[in-house]
Amino acid sequence: MARPKRRDGWRAKKWYDIQAPSMFGTVKIGETLASEPEKVKGRVIETTLGQLIDDFSKNHIKISLKVKGVTDEKAETEFVGHDMSREYIRSQVRRRATKVDCISDVTTSEGRKVRITAIAVTLNRTKTPQKKAIHKRMEEYIKRRAKDYEFEQLAQQMVLGKFASDIYKNIKDICPIRRVEVKKSKLLSED
Repeated sequence: MARPKRRDGWRAKKWYDIQAPSMFGTVKIGETLASEPEKVKGRVIETTLGQLIDDFSKNHIKISLKVKGVTDEKAETEFVGHDMSREYIRSQVRRRATKVDCISDVTTSEGRKVRITAIAVTLNRTKTPQKKAIHKRMEEYIKRRAKDYEFEQLAQQMVLGKFASDIYKNIKDICPIRRVEVKKSKLLSED
């Protein structure tokens, strides 16, 4: 009795180039293997900002990109979030300093919902009223400013540090601030 011929699954698959979003210059960041283009769509790829913009000093920022479509064996991605390494955050918080966390759910100008986690590190130990004032002002500022930006602009501002420096300017009169960072962001709704 003859066996039916089995088709080799690996031979049926093709390589697809993964491209960074236009905000990072649509450069090739990797490849993925799939049997059909539809199976590539929805995959989440993680890379570092240092790799995307060719700057080693930004390797502590991890970027999450989601494949939104495939054309001509090229997988196009969109930004869905970022995160800073724990080691980097720990290195920013020194002894006798206070870290103030602020988690805000905001809506961009085109209606996309984003969760932004920002931190402020003070120069000295601070009392509870100052911590509350810093947190309140950070949250108000983040919510107010996020409405002014489209999602892609906001993502670029957060990842490259412009948004954090604007928050710093807004809260520095409460007490001496050492550093402000947008530690994490996550896209909550597609549209």
